[in-house]
Amino acid sequence: MTFAATTRMLLQWCHKEALSHSALRSVLFMSLMLLVLSVSLYPGLWSIGVRLHSALTGSYVPGHHSVLLLNSPNEQAAKDIGRYYWKGEIQDASEILMLVKTKTSRIQQVTDYVRSVHPYANPEVLSFPVEDGSLAYMKWMDEAIPDD
Repeated sequence: MTFAATTRMLLQWCHKEALSHSALRSVLFMSLMLLVLSVSLYPGLWSIGVRLHSALTGSYVPGHHSVLLLNSPNEQAAKDIGRYYWKGEIQDASEILMLVKTKTSRIQQVTDYVRSVHPYANPEVLSFPVEDGSLAYMKWMDEAIPDD
């Protein structure tokens, strides 16, 4: 092999390496841009994903809604905060909050019962899983509430 042939092969190899590094840089840059775009659009994309999932499966995605517990200094302040918009008018309704304790496996039964007897067309029934608490009380609930 001559010096010129060796030099030509070396130049071709360097050219391939340069192209390979350039392609690698382009791929890394595009990946980084896609990651930045995904992170910046995440809330909107998540919301769209939740809506699509709900529309396609007819099921609820946990964590999409929240319930707030608010303190009020007095009854009048609570009434002022509690006004809500319904059917084109500001409503000022008195409601009683019930706290129902049950096993998670029984929530659907309770919800179905409430819907069957509640005067509202769409009664508010929300559940919160118990993460921790009195073990003696939870043992009592297990004994008092029959399994399905």
